[in-house]
Amino acid sequence: MYNLKKIVRPNILALQPYSSARDEFNGVNATFLDANENPFGELNRYPDPYQRELKQQLSNIKTIPTENIFIGNGSDEVIDLAYRIFCNPGTDKALSFSPTYGMYDVSAGINNIELIKVPLNNDFQIDTDGLETYLNDDQLKLIFICSPNNPTGNSIASKAIKYILNNFDGIVIIDEAYIDFSDTESWVTELKNYPNLIVSQTFSKAWGLAAARVGTAYASSEIITLFNKVKPPYNVSQLNQQSATKTLQNIDLFEVNRQLILKEKKQLIESLNQLHQVIKTYPSDANFLLIEVVDANKTYADLVQQKVVTRNRNNLIENCIRITVGSQEENNLLIKALKNLEQ
Repeated sequence: MYNLKKIVRPNILALQPYSSARDEFNGVNATFLDANENPFGELNRYPDPYQRELKQQLSNIKTIPTENIFIGNGSDEVIDLAYRIFCNPGTDKALSFSPTYGMYDVSAGINNIELIKVPLNNDFQIDTDGLETYLNDDQLKLIFICSPNNPTGNSIASKAIKYILNNFDGIVIIDEAYIDFSDTESWVTELKNYPNLIVSQTFSKAWGLAAARVGTAYASSEIITLFNKVKPPYNVSQLNQQSATKTLQNIDLFEVNRQLILKEKKQLIESLNQLHQVIKTYPSDANFLLIEVVDANKTYADLVQQKVVTRNRNNLIENCIRITVGSQEENNLLIKALKNLEQ
């Protein structure tokens, strides 16, 4: 049976978090002499440690209470904090389904946590047969599910995810970095039904703020409290908070750009499928395409020679490269470069 206190590391439960000056006073119209700041300049004051304005905007857009929202320094901070909160180094385990996003593995290594990698099936889906042994392991505390998955691009079947949520007493993190490009409904709508669920999203993809490094996590208020307890006091800069709040104020532009990317993806698929060297274009619910080519290493290197940079995924999926959907001009340059290789 799910019991949050049994999953959290004992030292985290006992931790007294750092109390910053802005924790003790969060008003606006005051003379601030509490945080040893320089009185001069435009960026001389510490940012809101809990990103209240940004959270309120997200709350209004997604109809989720602010106490269920965490703002991180990119989604990578969400991943790292999850290991630090729930997994005892050298003892506990996490699980992911490969091939998938590489930071689950890297962060596990940094935190000295064993990461079990269960292969996806030939359709890049989770095969629930045989999972029971892993789910019943008392040392398994975290499961990462990337949906839509990176680098394969497909969404993971909800039936498999619900099986895991219903049969695992640890924490399940669904990484939805690419959800805005998918027709699949976000798992945020299921938070009330699954207290062990964390949904991670980002401003880096559809919102176009990769340089700002702003990630989000949605979960129960109890889990969000733990994340706020463990994070650094000022984990998201004022500049980055302002970038995100400004972007959220222009939903119309977001939607225009999203539709342009989806339109370009459709046209890019059609163009790629006409090329002799493209063996297969995998279905994608993201803003990228995984394609199988005759020789991924050679194709990647030849494209680089033409100053077109893709991602060689041959080490994960044989003879596959991953292509981000760019602007119309960028996509045309890619297709032209690939055609040059067929001459």
